Amino acid sequence: MRANPTPPPTDAPIDDRAQKDIAVGRRVIEMEARGLNQAGRTLDERFTKALDLFNDVTGRIIVSGMGKSGHIANKIAATLASTGTPAFFVHPGEASHGDLGMITREDAVLAISNSGDTVELADIIAHSRRFSIPLVAITGKEASALAEAADVVLILPQGDEACPMGLAPTTSTTVTLALGDALAIALLERKGFTADQFQLLHPGGQLGRKLLKVTDIMHSGEDMPVVAPDDVMADVLLTITAKTFGVAGVVDGGGRLIGVITDGDLRRHMSPNLLEARAEDIMTRDPISVLPHLLAAEALGIMNEKRISAVFVLKDRKPLGLVRIHDILHWGIT
Repeated sequence: MRANPTPPPTDAPIDDRAQKDIAVGRRVIEMEARGLNQAGRTLDERFTKALDLFNDVTGRIIVSGMGKSGHIANKIAATLASTGTPAFFVHPGEASHGDLGMITREDAVLAISNSGDTVELADIIAHSRRFSIPLVAITGKEASALAEAADVVLILPQGDEACPMGLAPTTSTTVTLALGDALAIALLERKGFTADQFQLLHPGGQLGRKLLKVTDIMHSGEDMPVVAPDDVMADVLLTITAKTFGVAGVVDGGGRLIGVITDGDLRRHMSPNLLEARAEDIMTRDPISVLPHLLAAEALGIMNEKRISAVFVLKDRKPLGLVRIHDILHWGIT
């Protein structure tokens, strides 16, 4: 196997080169940050009009753009969809070859073009006008074909691209992305989109796991280890062994949880007469419990703080289920 060739020597010391690279990086970030600040300052009532239009749509928001604007449009569509506003990306080139059929009268279009004169968007613009489909434009040029055709125009602030030649879309795409995020989050807040709804749309990955509730992972029904206060401990031990959770809940005649029996309770009451004792004599009264709406991550925090390995989920003081620390960790919640 040939050895890797020795890198050619450089005239500049590594430290000087690193400083130059860092300076370039900082310049780019600062230029784009200025663009973002300017975009925030120049938002006006047209932003609200765009929100009104999107909020009234009964179908979906179709987001489209070409080139770098297309990549940004794809991300904006994904953000809208994941925050409660149905949306998807349509490539303008594909739209001209049949994908216009994806855009219905119940939809709205969000078209993105910094120049406002992107030729490939022409068919989508014409389609939206022909069928009275609402059209919102994000563009840097108010005097452009896209801006003149749109129902609402969101103008990107005039600023320099971070590229030293002023050619590569950098500042403009960053600002466009932020404007798309602003639309998505403003719509989210208008609709009162909740963490529960967010979890439904993000069942996989760390986001979904963080939003799991105790009711999503608890053991319930016949799986719950529950006994009566006057059950003898011989029977209680059989229940604990059969259910394999290492704990039993003690419920009164009304089905309310009045205590729990754990391994610790058994050790504290170890005696020759343990098997003849009643559950209410051994149990820990007023045990730690959680409510159904609690996030599993919050339940984990409670169990760690109280140094317990399982907790009952109660509604009106009656057990709905049992959650173990093992179950929470199994779901990757830490």
